[in-house]
Amino acid sequence: MQIILIDKVVNLGNLGDVVKVKDGYARNFLIPSGRARRATQANMAAFAEQKAELERVAAEKFADAQSRGAKLEGSSVKIGQKAGVDGRLFGSITNADIADALKAQGHDVAKADVRLPEGPLKAIGEYSVVLALHSDVTANITVVVVGEQ
Repeated sequence: MQIILIDKVVNLGNLGDVVKVKDGYARNFLIPSGRARRATQANMAAFAEQKAELERVAAEKFADAQSRGAKLEGSSVKIGQKAGVDGRLFGSITNADIADALKAQGHDVAKADVRLPEGPLKAIGEYSVVLALHSDVTANITVVVVGEQ
């Protein structure tokens, strides 16, 4: 299926690109989430009229993500969790727990922005975590997991 991208999509294209994707990916994800439209003549003409506005909105999102990334870069968050004597946690620290701790510190971070490539944190210690605030903006933070009795 041919689609017009309304937003930048990682590993697919930028705003305004006409790309061919599998039908299910377009119908089930890209079009319902507002990231793309079918590449019909009517939609291409409508996109040409809205292109300046869409580019302005995309630039605002990027600038916002850059400012949030600059505030978060190098920061640290401390999370307490019950742990055994050997340092393993009863449970785990997930991306939702990290996002909640950052929100408690006053940062606006969504759970989907927290990237844990090795899965949830399951032991006491310091971990380096990447926040993907935008497709082009990332911030590195330190998560300190402490044990509670």
